[in-house]
Amino acid sequence: MRKSILFVLFCCMSVACMWAQDVVTVQPKIMVIPYTKKGEDIRSILEQDVNKRITLAKIKEAFDSRGFTTVDFTARLKAVSQSTVFKEKNQSDLKAQLIELSGADIYVEAEMDILLSNTGNSVKVIVSAYDISTGASLANKVGESGKFYTDDIGKLASKAIESCAEEFLNTIQMKFNDIVENGRSVMINFGFDQNSAYSMSSEVGNQGLQLSDEIELWMEEHAYKNNYHIQGTIDTQMIFDEVRIPLKDPKNKSNYNPNKFGLEILKFMWSLGLQIQRDIKGTTIYITIM
Repeated sequence: MRKSILFVLFCCMSVACMWAQDVVTVQPKIMVIPYTKKGEDIRSILEQDVNKRITLAKIKEAFDSRGFTTVDFTARLKAVSQSTVFKEKNQSDLKAQLIELSGADIYVEAEMDILLSNTGNSVKVIVSAYDISTGASLANKVGESGKFYTDDIGKLASKAIESCAEEFLNTIQMKFNDIVENGRSVMINFGFDQNSAYSMSSEVGNQGLQLSDEIELWMEEHAYKNNYHIQGTIDTQMIFDEVRIPLKDPKNKSNYNPNKFGLEILKFMWSLGLQIQRDIKGTTIYITIM
């Protein structure tokens, strides 16, 4: 009898563990950065404005309290600024390189507006989340503190963040869950150099298929979960307005991005005896066949 009870308990625990594993939500790693205008030095902005440092810290705290893994932007900025890897000529692109090397999945850009008046002071915070790999916008929210007779800008910033943090984080999580489940969305534009001897109707490869057919067959096999859509095909161009690529490399589980997918396209084109030029801008991969 005792063995039977133990067996039933073991089965119940096993089912509970399996259920728990199924409901675990994969959360993104997030880095919060200050909003900067073109030409502004990101380091100077933080060094000269304590209120912006407080605002970044409060947003990070909101994420931490929800269990998100966050990257400390200030610490990463200090480490990178001291690194000999970043030469003087690269300083104008420091922000972009910080984002790229952060190890985060998503970065959140925060802009703060302090409003002072005789009827009370207030803070407005604008937060925008972006997928680091593709630059795609994931969420945008505006939080307001309301007016108070106080000069404590940090406290007002906290109220502004609290007013929008829940909805903002829920939107980020929902979008990230979709990326985990269905992959990232990129656009791929195949075209030809003006001196190219090929067109989409050219017969290529061992099967003698037209180039457009070879591309679609390859895309069907390599798009994440076969999820792709062709916007249109003419003799000089073929456009995929949506191709899903995985969040992680299926082979080694490292981060996957449009650059890696572009490399796979390069190898495919080589297998057909074609030379190409690749250009990647945001979420669009441009393939020019030479």
